[in-house]
Amino acid sequence: MTDYYYSKNPEVEHAEKNWTFELRGFNFKFTTDNGVFSKNTVDYGSRALLDAVDLSETPAGPILDMGCGYGPIGMTLAKLAPERQIDMVDVNERALGLAQKNCDLNQIQNVAIFESAEYQNVTVQYAAILTNPPIRAGKAVVQNILKGAYDHLLPDGELDVVIQKKQGAPSAKQLMADTFGNVQIIHKDKGYYILQSIKLK
Repeated sequence: MTDYYYSKNPEVEHAEKNWTFELRGFNFKFTTDNGVFSKNTVDYGSRALLDAVDLSETPAGPILDMGCGYGPIGMTLAKLAPERQIDMVDVNERALGLAQKNCDLNQIQNVAIFESAEYQNVTVQYAAILTNPPIRAGKAVVQNILKGAYDHLLPDGELDVVIQKKQGAPSAKQLMADTFGNVQIIHKDKGYYILQSIKLK
């Protein structure tokens, strides 16, 4: 089955949609399509993650949106922190094309958008990595994203993850604690947990 949003080339008919949505006080225009995650609206998990994140304590440096989809998390971060470079990666080529289109639509330029299965093509270290991980891609993929973040963070860099309690938040929390030596729940919202670990020096 290759029509899932977490496949490289979803084999579904195109049906582009255009809509607007407000995130963190910014009104965004979005173009979405079949074969991408949450094509009709920005999903609740991504919204909860963005609402919970405070970049004022984050060290200087670029930020990574891991599994960016059509771009809402990375685009919001780019607006919130225009002085930072925001990298946006996904395995889904259709999603990546939409992310680029949406950044162009919203005049967002402090971004780089590229294909990467997990951290395969990620070569730098970040002040923060944010992810709404692709739960349906399977436990191994989610675990690799959480564990792999450690090597791609700068000292004092943070990993921020949104995950539903019923979809594995407790086990994700334990994995982050084992990997980083620390984890905290920075927010809970309708069954969604926002988990944060810091790469201590």
